[in-house]
Amino acid sequence: MLFLIFQLGRDRYAMEPQHIVEVLPMLQTKSLPQAPPGVLGLFNYHGRAVPLLDLMEFSHGRPSRGALSTRIVLVQYPSPDSSAANTAASERPLLGLVAEQATTLLRLPREEFKEAGVSVKSTPYLGPIYTDQQGVVQLVEVGKLLPVEVRDLLLASSGEAY
Repeated sequence: MLFLIFQLGRDRYAMEPQHIVEVLPMLQTKSLPQAPPGVLGLFNYHGRAVPLLDLMEFSHGRPSRGALSTRIVLVQYPSPDSSAANTAASERPLLGLVAEQATTLLRLPREEFKEAGVSVKSTPYLGPIYTDQQGVVQLVEVGKLLPVEVRDLLLASSGEAY
């Protein structure tokens, strides 16, 4: 399996390919006044307004750096419950995720990621880890990324009933 590797601060994270639609350069956004922390606003993707979340600000409280390697990872947000597991991928809502140094791919079997043995209740989206010569890579579970109130705010108008 091929994983997209990105950074939040000094730490490396991975995202599974089945959620990723496209990796885009930074684009112009329309802000959403009084949006929750980390929500940058909306951007236009082929005529569709897509919400944009800055992963660094969302998780660490500071905005991502404006480097050339900072990208928007466009994902199809999976349904939070198994009853909607049969929802076609094309019907899932889109979400843009700003990620630093999102320019590297890692090929390895999913089974190489092992449980970390530590979990933080406020970060249910942080999954198992993989260790290589450069250190630890932690899997981000896209379907667990947004708290319910943020998910409902950003994705409620996408046509998917949560």
